[in-house]
Amino acid sequence: MPRSVDVGDLVSRAREGQARAVARLISLVEDDSPHLREVAAALTPHTGRARVVGLTGSPGVGKSTTTSALVAELRKRGQRVGVLAVDPSSPFSGGALLGDRVRMQEHALDPDVFIRSMATRGHLGGLSWATPQALRVLDAAGCDVVLIETVGVGQSEIDVVALADTTIVLLAPGMGDGIQAAKAGILEIGDVFAVNKADRDGADRTVRELKHMISLGRREIQGAMWRQPILKTVAARAEGIGAVVAAIDSHHEWMTAHGELEQRRRKRAESEIEAIAVAALRSRFGDVRGGTALAQLAKRVVAAEIDPFAAAEELLASL
Repeated sequence: MPRSVDVGDLVSRAREGQARAVARLISLVEDDSPHLREVAAALTPHTGRARVVGLTGSPGVGKSTTTSALVAELRKRGQRVGVLAVDPSSPFSGGALLGDRVRMQEHALDPDVFIRSMATRGHLGGLSWATPQALRVLDAAGCDVVLIETVGVGQSEIDVVALADTTIVLLAPGMGDGIQAAKAGILEIGDVFAVNKADRDGADRTVRELKHMISLGRREIQGAMWRQPILKTVAARAEGIGAVVAAIDSHHEWMTAHGELEQRRRKRAESEIEAIAVAALRSRFGDVRGGTALAQLAKRVVAAEIDPFAAAEELLASL
């Protein structure tokens, strides 16, 4: 028998910073609970304040270490921090393979840090479909900054830009990252670049390569240009992390001044609305699929009586 859910009470307790209430709300989101619409309606009036920072990059560049170091730096500044660490799904359970406490032990007991691992559940973009809703939970719970760390799946990972106000691209020397970043199109989505493990040989060369490639494609918005900084970090020793946070602040100020922040958040909302609408349509399509309408249309297409576009229009009309 399913547990009863008092959504109003959960939201109230989450807004007070109660970690168990926040966790329960995110679980409702991940499980596609029947209460999901009620949860979204209750959370929405309390959202829109948190800054959303995405971290992306190839496997092995130190994303988890950098995320942990960023949390520590933000906490020094008195900010409340949420972390969504999107992990590969277990092929057996569908759950995240990497647990919250395995990643960031040092923050586990801090009441002003909430860390949640989420499973991608086969989503190829590196982000769970539930991530936008989980982000809303952390925003409403009073987080000043929400860090989204993605799985590191290469070219398909650039979905992070659809959710983040600021996207940090991590690279490391000696991994061929300059060439790989150009291939993956990551240079186009990065707002801040961090060459991590900068105590290794080749760090300066990686910085030079990045500067050259970025200079070929700087973006302009209404005549103003954001110059993506390239920073060197050694996240394991927290070196350069303060400069990364300063760059995030500078980017936020630039976006606010030029209307880019509102535009990005509007696009985020558009993508979320579209995803929900498509999911609802697929659900209805599944109902039709069990009947005869789709089968009859398929027969007519095979018999060359109707083209597939017209058949699709008929199917949509029947919904």
